Amino acid sequence: QVHLVESGGGAVQTGGSLRLSCGASGYDFSSGCMGWVRQVLEKQREGVATIASEGVSAYADSVKGRFTISKDPGKNTLYLQMDGLKPEDSGVYYCATLAPCFTAARALDHMGRGIFDYRGQGTQVTVSS
Repeated sequence: QVHLVESGGGAVQTGGSLRLSCGASGYDFSSGCMGWVRQVLEKQREGVATIASEGVSAYADSVKGRFTISKDPGKNTLYLQMDGLKPEDSGVYYCATLAPCFTAARALDHMGRGIFDYRGQGTQVTVSS
């Protein structure tokens, strides 16, 4: 049984930074893809970033150059470093897994459409102007 728990969300001002963490118990980091999805009430879910088992990553155009996804299998943890935050980055951020995922880019699309195997409970990110 895979259990995902996100942490690290909070409230920051425009231009600030946050680092999200996702503890992944029971998950095999050598299989499939992991990623981050965000959702704002009344708006569509968006795949933010994914990372494949071999380390290849993919990002939504809206966060390229500002967000960095990484993982530490030894700590069973997935990370999302978010720099240069903007008000439109606000939302609930979930970590998710998907296997098989074929490529990180394909997983990004799938997770943005709500296709994943497991998802955490989410952590709130609020960016004020």
